[in-house]
Amino acid sequence: MRKKILLLITGLMVVFILAACGSKSQGDVVKELKSKQEDLTSYKVNAKMTLKMGTDSQSYNVEIWHKDPTFYRVNLKNAEKDQSQMILRNNQGVFVLTPALNKSFRFQSDWPQNSSQAYLYESLIKDIVMDKDAKFSTTKDYYIFETKTRYQNNSMLPFQEIKLNKNDLSPAVVKVMDPDRNALVTVEFSKVKFKASFKKDDFDMKKNMTRAQVGLPAMADAKDNAFTVKYPTFELKGTKLIGEKEVKIEDGKRVILTYDGKKSFTLIQEKVTAKTVLATPTYLEGDIVDLGVTIGAVSDQSISWSDGGVDYMIASNNLTKEELIEVAESVQGDSVK
Repeated sequence: MRKKILLLITGLMVVFILAACGSKSQGDVVKELKSKQEDLTSYKVNAKMTLKMGTDSQSYNVEIWHKDPTFYRVNLKNAEKDQSQMILRNNQGVFVLTPALNKSFRFQSDWPQNSSQAYLYESLIKDIVMDKDAKFSTTKDYYIFETKTRYQNNSMLPFQEIKLNKNDLSPAVVKVMDPDRNALVTVEFSKVKFKASFKKDDFDMKKNMTRAQVGLPAMADAKDNAFTVKYPTFELKGTKLIGEKEVKIEDGKRVILTYDGKKSFTLIQEKVTAKTVLATPTYLEGDIVDLGVTIGAVSDQSISWSDGGVDYMIASNNLTKEELIEVAESVQGDSVK
């Protein structure tokens, strides 16, 4: 009997030792990720991105294409609102396309290298490698890292949890969190294909605009220019709304909100109509910024974006870039003063 017990204990110890030998340390996984990134030539990824805004949430289907070294195509579609936007990077620059409005912007930007990108695999690897204080844990199927982010509004979204599949180190789930570690952005990856092949024109701006417009509803009538004025909910101490002016423009209206105080700014809202002919992309100064429900452009003194057929712009000599982003994000909330 005693001999059987000793054999059982010995057997269990062998199992534990083998299991320990088979497990990888944080350093081992990071080393493999570096190697994976060096060998990364192309991929196609499908994902679902959910944004939590107060008590509400919005979900987007995201299709990501990447071809080494700098070609990207990120198509974000909100099925409920029948809205889509595309971020495109090719040899001509970085573009943001809004197919329903036949509208395109061109940026002189180093996107996506200048910030964290929760849906780009190589960006996630970079965040893991750069954060020497990253936390590491494992489950049966996943390696899990908690890292700092590199967002421009880092104080709002300072942390992220990155869950990688153990079998091939592909992304499984990413949660971008606020300072209290509440997940405000969740990206769930459903399909990852490495070493994907592409056609010659898959990253061409005009071709992508044309393809994205196939099947879209007829463009809005220019006479339908009514829209609900929205007000930022983000509070800047000592800043208050002192003026609201409506200006008639060709085929529409423009609303100008003036906020006074130490952190003064002007918010302009204007109904936009789809252009019937694809024009040359409008060049914008500044960097691409993800505002949650849409993609915008931010510079030192302004931020602009489009949402629901309305153009928005905030201009200020007193707000920092981070404050511009925070005010802009809050305009997506309820329409309250």
